[in-house]
Amino acid sequence: MSPSEAASPPPAASWAGLVIAVVGGDRREQEIARLAAMTGARVRAFGFPWPEGGIAGVERAGTAAEALRGARIALFPIPGISASGALFAPSATEPIVPDREMLAAMAPDAHIILGWADPELKSHCEALGITLHEYEWDQDLMLLRAPAIVEGLLRVTIENTAITIHRACVAVVGQGSIGFLVARYMVALGARTHVFARNPVQRAAAYAAGAESHRLEELPALAPQIDMLFSTVPSRVVGADVIERLPAHAFLADLAAPPGGIDFEAAQARGLKAVWARGLGSRAPVTVGASQWSGVKPRIERILRGE
Repeated sequence: MSPSEAASPPPAASWAGLVIAVVGGDRREQEIARLAAMTGARVRAFGFPWPEGGIAGVERAGTAAEALRGARIALFPIPGISASGALFAPSATEPIVPDREMLAAMAPDAHIILGWADPELKSHCEALGITLHEYEWDQDLMLLRAPAIVEGLLRVTIENTAITIHRACVAVVGQGSIGFLVARYMVALGARTHVFARNPVQRAAAYAAGAESHRLEELPALAPQIDMLFSTVPSRVVGADVIERLPAHAFLADLAAPPGGIDFEAAQARGLKAVWARGLGSRAPVTVGASQWSGVKPRIERILRGE
């Protein structure tokens, strides 16, 4: 192979004849469906708010099964699947559960692209030969939608508290892409920000950004001082041992994917305000929908090229 051949871009993928189903979600999926249709693919959609006047080039299906029938690509939402197996779809009149019968009607060599899949969906796809592509933890996509998530968190926090973020004692649990950005915003807004993380490098980065950093095991000891607690870890890290020590006015928000990081039953028993803040990216649906599509589109192109 010559140097010029080695440096040449991969062949363009052909979208003609491709059927894409966009199922579930919120207003972000409106933008994703619109951008998908601009490729020349046939796009069918169900389960998200349908705008007046429709979406150019997008067919509105009557059911999720109708949208998926014959589709080679299915796009499911980022926020994930509930414990019941239903897709994230706040505006749907009934739960959308992608069962085996529904998925079996997809085209041969089908692919599902989504935030993350639960064991049931994985089992169906393995049995049917459908390839799953999970991107909940892709750092590039997380960072692209993170500012909208943080802006949504600020709105939720302001609506549920009687004190300012400024000078409040704020705990940020976890220092992944979202946790790091939440901590940075809290510092910028003048909160007394405490970060709790297992990773010593993440703790050092939080300290360098102006927060106080702690090992995760130190959270119960600091709990009596906390006014606001934001968890970004998708496993139970804020349990009754923490919640029983929080002040009566404390506010908790869980930004993690299911099963989440906060014991909501313990919070309810204490009478604390606690919100599972899923889908905060919908605060800026056009911006976030476009950023999600910027990550989804190359994946589809690789599928079409057989990579």
